Amino acid sequence: MYDHLSVPLHRTKGKVLMVQNRPILDIISHLILIFGIIIVALPIWITFVAATHDPIRMTQAPIPLLPGTYFWENFVTTLFGGGLSGTETTAVWRMLLNSLTMAMMIAIGKIAISLLSAFAIVYFKFPFRMGFFWIIFITLMLPVEVRILPTFEVVANLGMLNSYWGLSIPLIASATATFMFRQVFLTIPDEMLESARIDGAKPMRFFWDILIPLSRTNIAALFVILFIYGWNQYLWPLLITTDSDMTTIVVSIKSMLEAAEQQPQWNIIMMTALLAMIPPVFVVIAMQKLFVQGLTETDK
Repeated sequence: MYDHLSVPLHRTKGKVLMVQNRPILDIISHLILIFGIIIVALPIWITFVAATHDPIRMTQAPIPLLPGTYFWENFVTTLFGGGLSGTETTAVWRMLLNSLTMAMMIAIGKIAISLLSAFAIVYFKFPFRMGFFWIIFITLMLPVEVRILPTFEVVANLGMLNSYWGLSIPLIASATATFMFRQVFLTIPDEMLESARIDGAKPMRFFWDILIPLSRTNIAALFVILFIYGWNQYLWPLLITTDSDMTTIVVSIKSMLEAAEQQPQWNIIMMTALLAMIPPVFVVIAMQKLFVQGLTETDK
């Protein structure tokens, strides 16, 4: 009954700005939202539908838009089989394991190093402290794609090709995470540090018992971002792995697409893509609440 009334938004220099409740604007907003959902969801739906049909049906026009009856058969063949027939590839479950291991090592390694470096920059007084911080921050201009050749040379000389260490260690350093945790630590009141000193707590005790619990939501938010970053890596695993047993799922999908030009098996390719979506989606859903809190909370 009050939809026609104006709603006050905020005050500016003594004036109250009003926002009108207009049904037409609501309809347009919902239409735009529905259109955006269709754009995002349609490719995922087509991927799912293709994973439920036999390979012959997916080569015929028109492309089916409703699920078929081959989902379980394609699932077992893809996950535990050898991928595309006629190609020498490892099992998809092994590639999923490789991607999962790499993503976990990158996320945990980045968070651990960034926490310690931010802790040292904020709470320890040493010469050129801010200089070191800006040196770390400048490395944002040097992503792995820019320094890929010297990085590959170092990894090769250390004998870390075709290994999880070679896949993850060059991607662990993170200036963004260091900057984020530095800003989080600066919001923590100095009284907590003084209280810890009075109680006789050592620096690392203060770090583990106070800083880590207060940074829990920020750690969770950063873990989600870094896990997806590690999971989606393509160029570095492509360069560092020559053994098929160390292939990641993203590199495998690209190889399958190239092989599909000669022998199209879209049911296997789309099932592989569908399986590759599951771990990132699970991480986002499982840590959704902490993720939102970590990006929105400002007070400790």
